Amino acid sequence: MGDKKRSSKRTSRVQTFRAGVGAVILNKSGKVLGFERKDIPGAWQFPQGGLEDETPLEAVKREIHEETGIEANDLELLSTASKLLAYELPPEARIQKMWRGQVQYWFLFQFTGQDEAITLGDQKEFSAWQWMSMQTLTNKVVSFKRPVYQELVKDFKSYLK
Repeated sequence: MGDKKRSSKRTSRVQTFRAGVGAVILNKSGKVLGFERKDIPGAWQFPQGGLEDETPLEAVKREIHEETGIEANDLELLSTASKLLAYELPPEARIQKMWRGQVQYWFLFQFTGQDEAITLGDQKEFSAWQWMSMQTLTNKVVSFKRPVYQELVKDFKSYLK
């Protein structure tokens, strides 16, 4: 009977944190580019996603393009977050995911293109976009990601208006 207990522990699923990236994109007025999630109307966020077989900088440029349509040549890298930032998904959201949360590299970019370049990319994740203040976006992000966004405010405060 003791062996059965040990083997059942070994077969239980352990959720880990996914390695990922995120991007804060600024316009010339110092506003950030926010995106409304399709699956959570009213929840806004920055582009983000998982690392594949690539560097974090390559991954963030890929994610930006996939999710927003913005090409890498319309972006200028300004800064990176001083440390990796993590969030944990609420328990009910973990059921459909393979991971417990994400640990992310964050990048700050200046958008040098025209607004017409923002097409919502593959249109799988987002339903709308808007330029807004960092504080407004931080208030509109889902609560479990808010501490990450508050850290981004601290890291990138010299660039924000």
